[in-house]
Amino acid sequence: MRENTLYVVVPCYNEEEVLPETSRRLKDKLTALMGAGKISEKSRVLFVNDGSRDRTWELISQLHAQNPIFSGVDLTRNRGHQNALLAGLMTAKDRCDMAISMDADLQDDVDAVDGMVDKYLEGCDIVYGVRSSRKTDTFFKRFTAEGFYRVMNALGAETVFNHADYRLMSKRALEGLAQFKEVNLFLRGVVPMIGYRTDVVEYERGERFAGESKYPLKKMLAFAMEGITSLSTKPIRFITGLGFFIFLVSILMLIYSIVRWANGETVIGWASVICSVWAIGGLILLSLGVIGEYVGKIYLESKGRPRFLIREVLDHEG
Repeated sequence: MRENTLYVVVPCYNEEEVLPETSRRLKDKLTALMGAGKISEKSRVLFVNDGSRDRTWELISQLHAQNPIFSGVDLTRNRGHQNALLAGLMTAKDRCDMAISMDADLQDDVDAVDGMVDKYLEGCDIVYGVRSSRKTDTFFKRFTAEGFYRVMNALGAETVFNHADYRLMSKRALEGLAQFKEVNLFLRGVVPMIGYRTDVVEYERGERFAGESKYPLKKMLAFAMEGITSLSTKPIRFITGLGFFIFLVSILMLIYSIVRWANGETVIGWASVICSVWAIGGLILLSLGVIGEYVGKIYLESKGRPRFLIREVLDHEG
């Protein structure tokens, strides 16, 4: 029989500025849900320290000592947001009936937890937190983010539009996630593959409470490339189609040149020849780069390295 034990998994990387407020809001939220009888008294907030260089783990340890509602996982080194999140979810898997993942910066609306728990109690295994709007984003951020989701879906990667990593997963959904063994992890694309009954809860995403964003433009572009190449082979198929198209164009140009020669006309267009050489050379290098990205992923997957290593777990079970 389910006890409706909830674990809120929060990856943390250098979050000492925001952690006191995040812990306070999450404690109040879980306490309110416990009081309403929706979740078990065994429910916890599980902070995952992703190799922080500041006092993040020290604060997590203090919170754990002060109140059993707070738990902690300390990774041996920085493994990146996705692996830290996975470490927290896999730690929570055997301790909970449902887990909610969210960021530590309080941009994810804590009040949306109520709706997610209600959907779970109605029988949903996965509940996605979806942004209702992007009013707080700059034009550039909004344009690139929405473009990212559209490109991902166009390339065959099944993602939920305007959903990041704020979601609820039931115990059996977490057990399904545990069966995905890839090292190149992109949870936004992997979770929809699990199946089961799903639903969404819309919320307004706020400004970061404190500290600095951990995803500057360079990291966002790398994250997008990771997602596309981890979930779809369409870029390679696109290269094949592009090569076929260029081959057809070259045949047409050959026919055109023979006709002009047969008519006794002087061959002109050195500039176009040079441009063509540069264009073809650029496309070849681009194609090699895309293929190399996939080969590199095969190389990493074949090694079978662990996605994370845990130094310490702080948890008052039961």
